[in-house]
Amino acid sequence: MKIHALALSLSLACAACIAQASPTQCENKAFTVQFLGSGGPISDDARASSATLIWLKGKPLALIDAGGGAFLRFGQSGARLEDVRFIGLTHFHTDHVSDLPALLKGSYFFNSPHQIDIAGPSGGAGFPSLSGFMNAQFNAKTGAYAYLSGLYSGKGDIPLKLNLKTVDYAKAERSTVYRHGGVSISALGIPHGDVPTLAYRIDAPEGSIVISADQNGGNPRFVDFAKNADILVMPLAIDEQADAASAFLHAKPSTVGRIAAAAKPKQLVLNHFMGKGLRVKDASLAVVRRYYAGPVYAGRDLSCFTAR
Repeated sequence: MKIHALALSLSLACAACIAQASPTQCENKAFTVQFLGSGGPISDDARASSATLIWLKGKPLALIDAGGGAFLRFGQSGARLEDVRFIGLTHFHTDHVSDLPALLKGSYFFNSPHQIDIAGPSGGAGFPSLSGFMNAQFNAKTGAYAYLSGLYSGKGDIPLKLNLKTVDYAKAERSTVYRHGGVSISALGIPHGDVPTLAYRIDAPEGSIVISADQNGGNPRFVDFAKNADILVMPLAIDEQADAASAFLHAKPSTVGRIAAAAKPKQLVLNHFMGKGLRVKDASLAVVRRYYAGPVYAGRDLSCFTAR
């Protein structure tokens, strides 16, 4: 009886833990950005790494990046992979892609076949192209996750088929990577040091959302790409006093503010915070606001922002 009582007590305690960790839902999913991960590549921020979910009409339309922790946050968001239509990978730093295989493994449990379009940059500077990255993960003979090769080849018993779209990140014009049911998603190369990197724009009848990955702000075409978006998401990975090496990879707050002022989004939402960035967040936000007069928000894991 004592053992049974202890088991019951542990069971009730566990149930209480689950109740406290219940899924976080967006109040409005009409056309909404939800951060699955708002942190960076260092574990000092107590946040998941980069991953952003786009909700449309109550369902998850698109996932942009899938860094460490995205697997957990995806479940907490209440999203279902069966409803996702598009995955956009901005670049192949680990804090943007490391949870992708874990998320895709969930397709084993689909009730019916499903297809997802997936886009990513061409290769360069020691980084693979999208097809090279996916081949390294899922090739039937040499892939790290060869047992999931059906995702990549479309063969076998996995009910998910990925349709790959590799985007030339050096191309001056934007590239359309998804179009269906009045929704269009386009990609544009942005300068993240010498790392092949893409930004994504989602246009729907409900509005426009632009997701910038890491960038140093050196591509003037990005302003036109982000022009008049309902929501512009920009990383705020470094502070105004960051050294030149950091600024080669990431935009300082003043640069973020100038880009937003020129692009004129209805709201600016910032993410990709690391430990130091969180400690000086208020000062960095103040710098951004010197240039951009619109609403500025600092995102956190599972927070939601709806296009107005």
